[in-house]
Amino acid sequence: MTENESGRRAPAGRQNIHNVNVRTLRTLAHPLRIRLLEALREFGPATASQLGERLSESSGATSYHLRQLAESELVEDAPELGKGRERWWRAVHDSSAIESADFLGHADPEVRGAIGVVLHEVATTHARELSTWLGTMGEWPEEWRRSSNMSSFKLRLTPELARELAEELHGVVESYRDRVPEGTEGSAVVRTHLHAFPRPSE
Repeated sequence: MTENESGRRAPAGRQNIHNVNVRTLRTLAHPLRIRLLEALREFGPATASQLGERLSESSGATSYHLRQLAESELVEDAPELGKGRERWWRAVHDSSAIESADFLGHADPEVRGAIGVVLHEVATTHARELSTWLGTMGEWPEEWRRSSNMSSFKLRLTPELARELAEELHGVVESYRDRVPEGTEGSAVVRTHLHAFPRPSE
């Protein structure tokens, strides 16, 4: 997913954000479905074949999993883009928000398993994106290399302060949304990951 697996309820705002529920969580608990949804959100509408080429998957597999996403109203047809029998798909929402604590403590073990799959896939995606940047940063202009950031901090907090910190940081990120119009010369889409978690004292 994108800036969606925040562990926070989606705030009211300009983005069309989907708050994940048990039904959509079960649908998302598959790595390829998460990747398909992310591709549609980042790159726009596409056919099953186009998505298969982008993700190195067969069109049969992408077509099947797109239909599963459509049943949960996460993607939909884009008939105005199709020609003949060509079927185009688009994402229904800009991003998703997951309150992971609700699912980790769920009475149904299948739900607990599903949130584990989704969160681990999100973490894998973050690691893959960072690795890609590190492997290609030399191809970017110097100003972009200097503006990138990979930091780690250690703070002693209570659970309440940890949540407050995350919400404050989310607010800062949101304050930069839509400040640069699409197509602005010299601009690029910037991925910002936020990880906050407790560590044992020993």
